[in-house]
Amino acid sequence: MTKLLEKAIAQARALPPEEQDALAAVLLAMADEREGVVPLDDHARKAIREGLEQARRGEFVPQGEIEALWKRFDL
Repeated sequence: MTKLLEKAIAQARALPPEEQDALAAVLLAMADEREGVVPLDDHARKAIREGLEQARRGEFVPQGEIEALWKRFDL
């Protein structure tokens, strides 16, 4: 494991459980064992940065919407 990933996981441990689950779902989707790492294009990188900024400002999707999304994708 790289030092950067170790740092990210350490920071993720400090998040509330629902945020840890959301982060875990993203990581699993990106590192699917069958597909390998998914390359990110500029659009995806921009969207990720925007989402991180929203999180820093405390702007989160309501829990009910997150649960519906997880159910939709069988997560």
